[in-house]
Amino acid sequence: MQEDILKSLKPDVIVQLLNMAYYFGNWAQVETTSGILYNRVQRIYEERQYHKAMKLLIPHVNLERPLVYYFGFSHLMCGMAHQHQGAYEQARECIYKYAELGWMEDLKEEDIQVVEEFRFLAKTNLYAVDILSGNIELIKEYVAFLQDNLEEILPGLNTILQAALMYHLDVGDILHTFAEQIDEFGSYEDAENISYYYSYCYHLALYYRKYDRLQDAVGLTVQAMQLADQSGNDGQFKKCTALFESLRESATAEQTSQYRQMLMQCLDEYETDRHFIVKRKMNDPLWSEQGIGS
Repeated sequence: MQEDILKSLKPDVIVQLLNMAYYFGNWAQVETTSGILYNRVQRIYEERQYHKAMKLLIPHVNLERPLVYYFGFSHLMCGMAHQHQGAYEQARECIYKYAELGWMEDLKEEDIQVVEEFRFLAKTNLYAVDILSGNIELIKEYVAFLQDNLEEILPGLNTILQAALMYHLDVGDILHTFAEQIDEFGSYEDAENISYYYSYCYHLALYYRKYDRLQDAVGLTVQAMQLADQSGNDGQFKKCTALFESLRESATAEQTSQYRQMLMQCLDEYETDRHFIVKRKMNDPLWSEQGIGS
């Protein structure tokens, strides 16, 4: 989507587009759209402050959330885009920006609550960035933090697995510590947790492959494929397909059958979509030979 079109959209629509770009791992788009969201709400804030200073009626802008949320969210998503691209210093700079949003004037009780929520997110995301950038001594402290904040265990273990792969760490004891919570991951139904669960399964499969637990790695790869297919994320599905092929010799007959069944289902869906498009074109005079020649 062109930037000039994005700039004309309401902040809540931009938030939805940001979530979609993040969900599909389009980090360049996340970074660009985050900047547009920030500039959009900055203009709204400055306009409010100007009218307040001039003792004029403050213009109403229809927003679903407090204005401070959009400042925090723009920095949060920009930081996540940098983190996923390995630009940890830039990610850290974004974290510092949403760690303290109390600079805004006229904050009400609901605004202060949002400020506190972003302060907490900054704390947990700073752990992730520091650990991924090589400060592995923090892992023990991070585990204690996760034990006190159970809602962060799934993304937290995802971070720990990525660090284990990057820095050749044995994190088996940590996985055992959270075994009870891990058993509950499969019951999550919201899109955000399903996305985290896919990433967890994928990185754990890579981790098990590294430690020659190949059949476990295959099982997790198939599970990650199912989650990617469920989410309609073709990029993730493609990565899992490549990983399965690298592990094919270690797959059981049942796992191979599950894998083949998913591929055939994707082929059937492709043929169904293709048939629908062709049929629609045939019924559209702009696509028919007669229509084109007229």
